[in-house]
Amino acid sequence: MSEKTVEKSDLVTVTIDGVQVSVPKDTLVIRAAEQVGVQIPRFCDHPLLAPVGACRQCLVDVPDAGNGRGFPKPQASCTLPVAEGMVVSTQVTSPVADKAQQGVMELLLINHPLDCPVCDKGGECPLQNQAMSNGRGESRFSDDRNRGVKRTFPKPINLSPTVLLDRERCIVCQRCTRFADEIAGDPFIALVERGAQQQIGIAEDAPFLSYFSGNVIQICPVGALTSEQYRFRSRPFDLVSTPGIAEHDACGSAIRVDHRRGAVMRRQAGDDPDVNEEWISDKDRFAFAYAQGDDRLTYPLVRDEDGSLRAASWPEAFVVAARGLAAARAVGGVGVLTGGRLTAEDAYAYAKFARVALGTNDIDFRARPHSAEEAAFLASSVALTGPDNGGVTYADLESAATVVLVGLEPEDEAAAIFLRLRKSVRAGGTEVLSIAPFTTRGLTKLSARLVPTAPGDEAAALRTLAGELDASSVLLVGERLAVVPGALSAAAEVAASTGARLAWVPRRAGDRGAVEAGCLPTLLPGGRPVADAGARVDVSAAWGVDHLPEAEGRDGDAIVTALVAGELGGLVIAGVDPDDTADPVATRAALDAAGFLVAFDLRRTEVTDRADVVFPVAPTTDKAGTFVNWEGRVRSWEAALHNPASLPELRALSGIAEELARLGEGSPLGFRTVGEVRAEMAQLGPWDGERRPDRERSEPGLSGTEARPSEARDDALSAEGARRLSTWKQLLDNGSMQDGDKYLKATARTPVALVTRADYDRFGPTVTLTGDRGSMTLPAEICDDLVDGVVWVPADSVGDGVLADLASPGAGVTITGAEGVHG
Repeated sequence: MSEKTVEKSDLVTVTIDGVQVSVPKDTLVIRAAEQVGVQIPRFCDHPLLAPVGACRQCLVDVPDAGNGRGFPKPQASCTLPVAEGMVVSTQVTSPVADKAQQGVMELLLINHPLDCPVCDKGGECPLQNQAMSNGRGESRFSDDRNRGVKRTFPKPINLSPTVLLDRERCIVCQRCTRFADEIAGDPFIALVERGAQQQIGIAEDAPFLSYFSGNVIQICPVGALTSEQYRFRSRPFDLVSTPGIAEHDACGSAIRVDHRRGAVMRRQAGDDPDVNEEWISDKDRFAFAYAQGDDRLTYPLVRDEDGSLRAASWPEAFVVAARGLAAARAVGGVGVLTGGRLTAEDAYAYAKFARVALGTNDIDFRARPHSAEEAAFLASSVALTGPDNGGVTYADLESAATVVLVGLEPEDEAAAIFLRLRKSVRAGGTEVLSIAPFTTRGLTKLSARLVPTAPGDEAAALRTLAGELDASSVLLVGERLAVVPGALSAAAEVAASTGARLAWVPRRAGDRGAVEAGCLPTLLPGGRPVADAGARVDVSAAWGVDHLPEAEGRDGDAIVTALVAGELGGLVIAGVDPDDTADPVATRAALDAAGFLVAFDLRRTEVTDRADVVFPVAPTTDKAGTFVNWEGRVRSWEAALHNPASLPELRALSGIAEELARLGEGSPLGFRTVGEVRAEMAQLGPWDGERRPDRERSEPGLSGTEARPSEARDDALSAEGARRLSTWKQLLDNGSMQDGDKYLKATARTPVALVTRADYDRFGPTVTLTGDRGSMTLPAEICDDLVDGVVWVPADSVGDGVLADLASPGAGVTITGAEGVHG
């Protein structure tokens, strides 16, 4: 029931098993019974799906109480709304209801196989449980006519690479088909045949390829739908379940980690009505094998005199790292690139380590294309916002009259946001507008109105929309706007002038927490501006140090430039893939140029292969932590597994800082555990002064260049056959955190280049795109409403990715036929 106050006139009083209860009108009887502590058995019913009354297991007796509210036969309580004065008797008090439920159960079990010992659902099966609690002790099925022979089908049926169907177990409750149609908007599965032959099926040429297909496995009340990844691997009663938070995007979705003997067996959706309700994406559900790969780092490495990396103890690695960083600091200083996968506690440790151990503000979590304008936007419009102080929430997406998406494709980049928007759109309460170059599949499922916009023109499009927005509107801006000059400034301006609510939606789980923790060259922890003397005094007093570096530091791109130029002596880098950075070639050159390189990572990578000291990183299952999601909501969890081979990054940073302090460089961090960091963060708290720095944000140059990117882009677009490049990452792609599950990988969408019909006719069916960083050949696909002069490709589904192999987003690329023909 909603938290909104219900007027007495909207309440209906009913009697259930002799107990009177008042509930809002239109409440279903099955829900009203729950409020008096009566659990009516059910299979098809689900609180987040529309009532259907398919299984009939929830039959109740509603006799005529003299007020015309009764029925002559038992009724399905999952589809029956309450009425004033209604008297309901459930299986608890009514022999009629009890007999009806036993009869339905007997019918369901006629053809259901008794293979509970080998069924994946055995031990957590509603059918199994309710057969015992609400079924007959004996079956009348076995007689001379059928000799107990049950119906069988060939099995399993591959609905998709990840979802398998055992048809003889299906009780046709339709939970799966309703979820696919109502929640995900992917109606690839449906009921086929009729009568006793009715079953779940798919078209031969239309497999159930959905970003959310795994949810049907979890909500199936029997063992009909199973996971190819988990099938026959474990029994539910052998598993230990630990609550967790999904680490693949900034949504903060609640999950349940099921593990056995130190290994994760599966992940399920958690139940969190305020965030992801009961749904998660397939990426959150299945992409966890990366932490169990053979290339996982399990001990520190140090570079030997012969140039090779060798195993080292933790104390030795601390000493070697400290000595190397001290020497690097003496010849120019050390930069810190943290990436966006950190927990808030680890991000805080990096922010403190940079200031008190290395004496620098050269720290940035944005290991991706970014800008000075974005840093100012994060400081002024993002830091310290949250559900408790007016920040946009998931609930606001349901209540908003209009939601504008700018630089954000939610189905690919923020799955829980997509599902919440779809829920609101289906309820008829929200109109979705998208400032984008074309209507994506996800936008179609949101019935979104497209505002056709070429990459780079988002600022103008935002201002054009201002007249349609008001205080009941929400602006959701993605991190892709960072490289569009003036776009983030325009978003803040439009929000301020119209009263619309504004929220920033990054891709990575740790990005928002890194802002709050101070992993920016312009911000200290708690949203404190580096340039504000009072803020520096506040933090230095809390940290027990005499002073902090005063000058704002270099951002990620400037750190790379300084390393190549020899202006920095060393680098501390954590979980960064060079191919994701604004200039992969420059990033690799910076790694090679660094006088001393300390790397933190989970697995061996090209970065760790270049490092002088490597520290293994604990995955989210092996440590406690916190993510701050896009709302600003704090999402904490405790460790599920305890692996002594890996430590939280904050512990390793603490060890290095202690060794630096022994060398007379900087101060210790003063903590060693996640609990101690949490306590220090809470004590420091948010900045209560003026947190909006007085900074010029009107279309500044990006990445330290003098020329505006739009000028370079316009020059490139003047060439023959030039097109403007639009790109973003798809939910499932070549990301390293999806490694290890071939079934999930098989569900990724085939990479194609989306082109206009004219370009397809001229260059297709296969096109070659050439940018300033290389070429990429892809099958072409017509996109009917793609803005003229634009071509779209997925960012990380081909080769080393668009940033490494083609060009930067919004840049000009040349299109030709695959054989070099210009049409």
